[in-house]
Amino acid sequence: MKKKYLSGLFGLLAMVLLIFDSQTVLQGAQDGVVLCLQTVIPSLFPFFFISGFINRSLLGCCGKALRPIGRACGIPTGAEPLLILGLTGGYPVGAQAIGNAYENGCISKSDAERLLGFCNNAGPAFIFGIAAAIFENKWTSWILWAILILSAIFTGMILPGKSNFECRIPKIEKISPLEQALKAISIVCGWVILFRILISFLNRWFLWLLPTNWTIILSGLLELTNGCIELHAAFPPAFQFTALAGLLSFGGLCVGLQTVSVAGKLSCKTYFIGKLLQTFFSVVLSIIICSILFPRK
Repeated sequence: MKKKYLSGLFGLLAMVLLIFDSQTVLQGAQDGVVLCLQTVIPSLFPFFFISGFINRSLLGCCGKALRPIGRACGIPTGAEPLLILGLTGGYPVGAQAIGNAYENGCISKSDAERLLGFCNNAGPAFIFGIAAAIFENKWTSWILWAILILSAIFTGMILPGKSNFECRIPKIEKISPLEQALKAISIVCGWVILFRILISFLNRWFLWLLPTNWTIILSGLLELTNGCIELHAAFPPAFQFTALAGLLSFGGLCVGLQTVSVAGKLSCKTYFIGKLLQTFFSVVLSIIICSILFPRK
């Protein structure tokens, strides 16, 4: 009951802000739409479409090649495809697949909640689309993806509660890659616009007090796409690379809310613990690699 009252109070407060500062709302929404049309859709939609083909064939495979990694990360035998999907499907596809596996009785609740901690990540569609728009070096995207994969594996290796059970994950439903891509890009754009409005409010009343780089980081912690794209304004390149690695691993508040919404009855406590661990590993790895990619002159 308290949650309902809090939700109602929050909604009422938001409505008051919309009425008394409608110009900021309008500008934020316009910025979000422009961001989607000029950057998000051209960068991500082709990758979402191709990922649809890949994910549809991967989920349901036996995953024998991943058994050593699965054992090291404590993934139930036979559930290795969830790790593949979590590394290729993008947020929150991994969490949705884990939730479906739990609801279908394929994995236990404890295993599902643990898998949320490292099997829900930014996919290559987002990494290659966004990183390519920031960095000129084409290998930077591959390095970022490798960092994300390694940080997810390291997180799986140290999260407690490893499983020795066996299971089988059914194949994904025959959904059209085009339909899947359209649905994914519409969800992403919807959240980008909503959080662009929120960020516009914060910029108007609070964020202007902070340095540019800190403003960008805070924007990324709220909504991943806005924060990553705004890294264009950040400096130097080493900061951009490290910040992007950390933001991609953490996912932001927006992705966290999406994960909670698709996780169903699963607790997301381990998910947020896992995201913090992944962020730590990604930042450490990116700092080490920065000395090679962006040497000081």
